[in-house]
Amino acid sequence: MRFLTTIAVLAAFFAAALPLSADNPILPGVAADPEILLSENTGKFYIYPTTIKDQFKVFSSDDLVHWQDEGTVLDLEDVSWASAKAWAPSILETKIDGQYRYFFYFCAEEKIGVAVGDSPTGPFVDSGRCFIPTTPEGAHGVQIDPDVFTDPKDGKTYLFWGNSYLAVGELADDFISFKPGTVRLLDVPGFFEGAHVFERDGIYYLTWSQNPTWSPEYRVLYAMSDSPTGPYRIPENNIILSKRPEKNILGPGHHSVVKLPGTDRWLIFYHRLVTPRADGTWDREVCIDEMYFNPDGTIAVIEPTHEGVKSIK
Repeated sequence: MRFLTTIAVLAAFFAAALPLSADNPILPGVAADPEILLSENTGKFYIYPTTIKDQFKVFSSDDLVHWQDEGTVLDLEDVSWASAKAWAPSILETKIDGQYRYFFYFCAEEKIGVAVGDSPTGPFVDSGRCFIPTTPEGAHGVQIDPDVFTDPKDGKTYLFWGNSYLAVGELADDFISFKPGTVRLLDVPGFFEGAHVFERDGIYYLTWSQNPTWSPEYRVLYAMSDSPTGPYRIPENNIILSKRPEKNILGPGHHSVVKLPGTDRWLIFYHRLVTPRADGTWDREVCIDEMYFNPDGTIAVIEPTHEGVKSIK
């Protein structure tokens, strides 16, 4: 199972950290679909974004403010079954026989693959086959946007994915296949793409992106459940991240979240649209902001900012 990152040394670090500034965007250049990992192995944060090339990169940070380009973790030139459309990865850190292993689930050719490595900075080696080549029976859409989640209650690990549908399957012990009979579709009204699942205080949260990917109306919604595989209930006013035209913040979405160890402080990493080019197309940039919860466990509306996270104390 994936080990929780609430180890004492990390908790002490965050308790003693000095105020710092993390202006948005936090990564250089064009980037989108940020997957955040807080590594138990190294104590660092890692972001795996979509870039403009057919390869996957990683950026690391000790403080959420200064991000180091750690280079390419997987190039589609080294993937036998795909050569383009390197999008929206997700990563699992786990221990196998006492050693940390990393399973990197990624999109290519609108299908999903998995690569494996020994370090959060790679390199990751493709399994040699397409993991999810087709839609599940009864679904219509494409195989993109994997999200891997380990249930802290029982250690089971699930992969969620889909565009215009949402599917889930429990991963087998090798983490590169599903346990037989576990893949199924979830009924979540309004789901479009970019699923991300996390747990807080016994509640499972499914968050996702809605509206066309390149639209200024791209935004994040959520649902809640007592189980990672549902059924999910949709709370009233479940839009939690959306545009702020008065701030020139448009199309915020495709996100992941992280909880700081030893706290109930949560951060959301997401991309948003950059002012259009002359031809009317958009670039995207990766940002970070705070995420808060209401007393009843619902998620408060997230305020996207240009300032980002001002302190990691």
